Amino acid sequence: QVQLVESGGGLVQPGGSLRLSCAASGSIFSINAMGWYRQAPGKQRELVAAITSGGSTNYAFSVKGRFTISRDNAKNTVYLQMNSLKPEDTAVYYCNTYGLGPRGNFDSWGQGTQVTVSS
Repeated sequence: QVQLVESGGGLVQPGGSLRLSCAASGSIFSINAMGWYRQAPGKQRELVAAITSGGSTNYAFSVKGRFTISRDNAKNTVYLQMNSLKPEDTAVYYCNTYGLGPRGNFDSWGQGTQVTVSS
């Protein structure tokens, strides 16, 4: 079983910054990719950014140039640096990871952290 613990959400003014962290723990042989999704009220969950074990990244068009995803493979931790935040970035942000453990492949989600961008 793989657990994900997220931190770093909160309330920030438009134009401000936040940094989200997500640490994976448990029975992990390897992690293929880690990513961040978000879900705003009344909307579907959407991919924000993802990063592979090799460091390749993928971003939603709406966050390109403002958000940066990074990871520490030794710590099984992924980060999301969010700059120039806009009110439309307000959502619950979820961490996701998939990889290989002793029971086979896993696909795990964090509990979510609220990000609110408002003046």
